[in-house]
Amino acid sequence: MHGATGMSSELIFHAGNVEFLSVASGLYRQDGQMPPWAFTTSADAQELWCQEDAGYAPVAFAMGNVAYSIGVGRGITGAFKQLQKGEVKQYSDIFTHTRNLALQRIVGEAQSVGANAVVGIKTSILPFGGTGVQEMLMVGTAAHHDMSDAHFARMGVTTSDLTAEETWNLAKIGYSPLMLVLGTSVYSLGFVGGLMASFKNYVKGEISELTDLIYAAREESLGKVRAQASNIGADDVVGVKTYIYDLGGGLIEFLAIGTAVKKTDSAKTKTDMLPAQAIIRDKDTFFNAAESSYGVSLTRE
Repeated sequence: MHGATGMSSELIFHAGNVEFLSVASGLYRQDGQMPPWAFTTSADAQELWCQEDAGYAPVAFAMGNVAYSIGVGRGITGAFKQLQKGEVKQYSDIFTHTRNLALQRIVGEAQSVGANAVVGIKTSILPFGGTGVQEMLMVGTAAHHDMSDAHFARMGVTTSDLTAEETWNLAKIGYSPLMLVLGTSVYSLGFVGGLMASFKNYVKGEISELTDLIYAAREESLGKVRAQASNIGADDVVGVKTYIYDLGGGLIEFLAIGTAVKKTDSAKTKTDMLPAQAIIRDKDTFFNAAESSYGVSLTRE
């Protein structure tokens, strides 16, 4: 067997026990073009073709996770009643650190197997057995790319949550992913004590104060994404997705996530066009199964 494709990972909770389950499909190739190692990848067959044709040879399925408590937003709600409306920077910093830990750990896994890229990253926020703890999990494919540009050599390991088809299309026009970038901001609704409480004072029409608050949170998170991209010399941030979550206790989190890219001579494809089997289709790469969000906003730029 030359490798295993379509690998997934799942936690299954039993009475007093947790089962970790991984499933994949083994494959064998006879034309001798496969790398000398037995690889594992989170990509399915179509995604694998796109990634390889864009120059990303799979090395290993990679995973990075962090478990954290959300009790801050839900347990001591009385403390938040004294907060003014606006960003609560202390909690923005905590959430930013937590969100980026999973990314740091998936990069560490890639480095440990000699890869210089992690592609096709999918991010999930999962409940951990009804304990009030959540897990942020990133899975993707650690891969090797012949990145001759000095700029990419300085990056060490590049990361991307773009789909395999998007990665191929970017390479076709001369762009390579640099880094998955995240921006998160936690804002207080102030004395209202939560989103639903504020609605009770209105019958219909725009809630201008809430509109302004959400707009400010959005701009703050997107500003953090732009700053990260600028710091690493990126030309653009593509595939930007934005989400709003009610954390409870009068707090909301605004999360922006995307991939910083740069035009480079290293970006190219082996063939001139995608095969018919690689149907272009939109895919979600961020999932929150831990709690339902209110007013989820999704944008791609």
